Amino acid sequence: MPMVVGVVAGVAVAAVLVLIGLFKLMWRVAEPNEALIISGSKHRTEGLEEGMGFRIVTGRGTLVMPGVQAVRKLSLDLNETELHVDCVTHQGIPLKVRGVVIFKVGDDFVSIANAARRFLDQQKLMSERVHNVFAGHLRSIVGGLTVEDMIRDREKLTGQTRAACGTEMEKLGLIVDSLQIHEIEDPTGYIQNLAMPHAAAVQRDARIAQAEANRLATEAEQQSFARMAEATRDSEILQAGYQAERDKAAAKARQAGPLAEAGARQEVVVQETRVAELEAHRREQQLQADVRKPADAAAYETRTLAEADRDARISSAQAQAQETELAAAAEATRVKAAAGAEAEATKARGEAAAQATRATGEAEAAAARARGLAEAEAAKAKGLADAEAIKARAAALAENQEAVVAQQLAENWPEIVKAGASAFGNVDNMVLLNGADGMADLFAKALTMGGTGLGLARQLLASMDRNGQTPQDASALNGQVQKVPVDDR
Repeated sequence: MPMVVGVVAGVAVAAVLVLIGLFKLMWRVAEPNEALIISGSKHRTEGLEEGMGFRIVTGRGTLVMPGVQAVRKLSLDLNETELHVDCVTHQGIPLKVRGVVIFKVGDDFVSIANAARRFLDQQKLMSERVHNVFAGHLRSIVGGLTVEDMIRDREKLTGQTRAACGTEMEKLGLIVDSLQIHEIEDPTGYIQNLAMPHAAAVQRDARIAQAEANRLATEAEQQSFARMAEATRDSEILQAGYQAERDKAAAKARQAGPLAEAGARQEVVVQETRVAELEAHRREQQLQADVRKPADAAAYETRTLAEADRDARISSAQAQAQETELAAAAEATRVKAAAGAEAEATKARGEAAAQATRATGEAEAAAARARGLAEAEAAKAKGLADAEAIKARAAALAENQEAVVAQQLAENWPEIVKAGASAFGNVDNMVLLNGADGMADLFAKALTMGGTGLGLARQLLASMDRNGQTPQDASALNGQVQKVPVDDR
C-alpha cells in the first residue's frame, strides 16, 4: 500500500508538473506595447468582420494551442521617419522640405488588424512606407502654396499634410502622433532675397535709431556746453560789473578835487560872460541910435525913388510892346490875306491846267485809238491782198512756173541791175580793153547772169515742189541776184 500510494503520488506530481508545463507552453501574455495576433482558428472579435481567421489580444494573457494556432507580435511602440522631400511651389521655385513624422499603430482592434495585414512581417519597412505617403502628399500640397505662405504659416502646411494623409494612414492602421516641419531649404536663394528688404528695413531703422540717439546725445552735450558757457559769461559779466563800479568809484574819488575847482571856475566864467553881454547890449543900443536909424532912413529914400523910376520905365515898355504887337498883328493879317489870295489863284490855275491836260490826253488817246484802228484795218487789208496775191501766184506757179519766174524777174529787174551795179559804186575810173568789144562782153556777162539766175530759180522751184514746200516759200527768191565778179581790166 505504501508503494501504491507513493506511485500514485508520483504520478499525480508528474501530472501536475506536466499540466504546469503545458499551461506555460499554451499561455501567452501581451505586453503593454504590443499586440498578439493569434491565427489558426475562427474567432469573432468586436469591431471585426466574421471569419477573419485571427484573434487580437492586447494587455492580457490568453491560451494558445501549440501546433494548432500561431502567435505573432505586432509592436505598438512609437516610430518615426525623417522627411527629406524635394518640392516645387506654386511659383515654380524648388524647395527642400525637412521634417519628421512620429506615428504608431492604432490602439483599437481595427487599426491593429489593418496594420497586421500590411506590416506584420515587414515592420522594419513601416517607416519607409509612411515616408512615401507623406512625401507624395507634401509635394502636392506645397505645389499649391507660395513660399510666403509656407514661411508665414507652417501650421497650415502641417495641418493640410496631416489631413491629406489621414485616410491613407487609417487604412494602414497607423495614427500620426506628431508631424513637424523642421526646415525649408531654398537652393535658389529666394527666401534670402525675400528677407533682404526686411533686413534692410531693420538695419535702416537701427541706423536711424542710432543716429537719432547720437543726435540727442550731441544736442544734450551742446546744451550742457551752452549752459556752462552761459554760466561762465554771467560770472564774467558780474565780475566786470563789479570791477566797473569799483573803477567808477575810484575815478569819482580822483575827479572830486578837479570837479570842485572846475565848478568854481565855471561860476567865474558865467559872471564874466554876463558882464560882457551887458556891455555888448549897451554898445548895440548906442549903434542903433547913432548909425542904423539914419542909414535906414537914407536907404528907404533911395529905394522909394528907384521903385518910382522902375515903375515909369515898365509902363513905357508895356505901352511900346502893345504898339508893336498891334502893328505885327496887322501885318500878319495882311500877309495872310495876300497868301490866301495867291493860294486861291494858284489852285484855280492848277485846276485849269489839269482840265486842259486831261482834255489833251483824252483827245490824244482818241486819236491814237483811231490811228490804231486805221492801221489795223490797213494791215488787215494788206494781209488779205497779199494772201490773195500769194494764192494767185501759187495757182499760176502751179500752171506755168517759168512764166511766173520770168515775170518776177522782169518786175524786179531794175533792183537786180542796181544790185549788180553796186559792185562798181566805189570804182572811180574803169578801163575797158578792146573798146566796144569789151563793153559788149560786159553786157553779155550781165545777160548771162540773168539767164543763170532764171535757171537757178527754176531749179529751186522744182526742188521745192519735190520736197513738199509751198509756192509761197518760192516767193522769197524775189530780189535775189547772183553776184558775178567784174573784171575791170
